[in-house]
Amino acid sequence: MQLFHSAASPFVRKVVVTLHETGQLGDVELLNVQTTPIKSAPEILAHNPTGKIPALTRPDGPALYDSRVICRYLDARKGAKLYPASRIWDVLTLEATGDAIMDATVAMTYERRVRPAEQQSDEWIEAQWAKAARAISALNTRWMSHLSGRLDMGHIAIGCALGYVDLRHDARAWRKGNDALAAWYERFAERESMRATHPG
Repeated sequence: MQLFHSAASPFVRKVVVTLHETGQLGDVELLNVQTTPIKSAPEILAHNPTGKIPALTRPDGPALYDSRVICRYLDARKGAKLYPASRIWDVLTLEATGDAIMDATVAMTYERRVRPAEQQSDEWIEAQWAKAARAISALNTRWMSHLSGRLDMGHIAIGCALGYVDLRHDARAWRKGNDALAAWYERFAERESMRATHPG
């Protein structure tokens, strides 16, 4: 299998952390690709019509894309139980929350890096950060008991989302007022899978 890859993407990192955690890293070739929302790389378009990464080719069917689809596939392939049936709705909600933080903060990055200066909107950027900040606060107040439990895909998504905020938006100081989540992330970031995939 081949994974179209960019180390700075939190969505790609989520997949690669999953490969580490499920012991499948050796089954997948990581192919680095440069792509943007303005100009999609042709090698991505050949496998994902939306032009986004990650995309995973496989020998027994068409390529898979969207990190949630790929992670679910990898979990099923290995029987890793990162989506345990006993708490599936909580896991899926946490994964969606992590992905929403990624969506908002990646959009903030693209606004500054891709759009011409005269077209950039500070108001729009602040609205994206408000989404991420609300999600982070909700994790801190509502989800710590789950995050303190056995590893599942919710943990991985949240860990990769917070890692991206640190990478691109550290000045936002997300830890302030979110002490429990900050302490959890400090521990989670020390996992071998997280250390191995750190984009810095």
